[in-house]
Amino acid sequence: MALVRRFVGTKAPGSVLLIRLIVGAVFVSEGVQKFLFPELLGVGRFTRIGIPNPGTMATMVGVFEIVCGALILLGLLTRLAAIPMMINMLVAVASTKIPILLGQSYWMFRVSATHLRPEGPHGFWVVAHESRVDFAMLLASLFLLIVGAGWFSLDALITRRRGEAGEGNGAKAGTEAPRPRRFHPPPPPPSVSR
Repeated sequence: MALVRRFVGTKAPGSVLLIRLIVGAVFVSEGVQKFLFPELLGVGRFTRIGIPNPGTMATMVGVFEIVCGALILLGLLTRLAAIPMMINMLVAVASTKIPILLGQSYWMFRVSATHLRPEGPHGFWVVAHESRVDFAMLLASLFLLIVGAGWFSLDALITRRRGEAGEGNGAKAGTEAPRPRRFHPPPPPPSVSR
């Protein structure tokens, strides 16, 4: 029960929905495109990059992007869905951006698979440009892992319903969902009479 509450519970504001929308939409879109354009973005790209077993890996990554992206969009198990997407982004940076930084292939990853020609420009500023979406998705996924899905999510709905169900079933005191704090202005200062 505590484990479920940790992954589903959220105290984040409803505005987290905006982060969820962009992260979920990008991952779902990229996952679908791996199947629509396999030579360009799926198996073909994984082969050019040098990822082992490219057919299986491209399919697995595409499915994970679609499923986890949809979960993030819905705000369902958002924290759990953010973890594989963070790993996805770390592998993307390691496999496609580090060869650009170095200007050469390294380990199993080939520079020829990147957007640039092997003899093309390389270095920090080229990587900074090429990896902007990767780092944005990585940090946004980390944000969702930390704060949760926010008020407008299925996670929050589940948390609220569990809190309501717990109140009527003799649950222990203090286990219901926390209520938002209201601001109470300080009392006016005492008047001074002359």
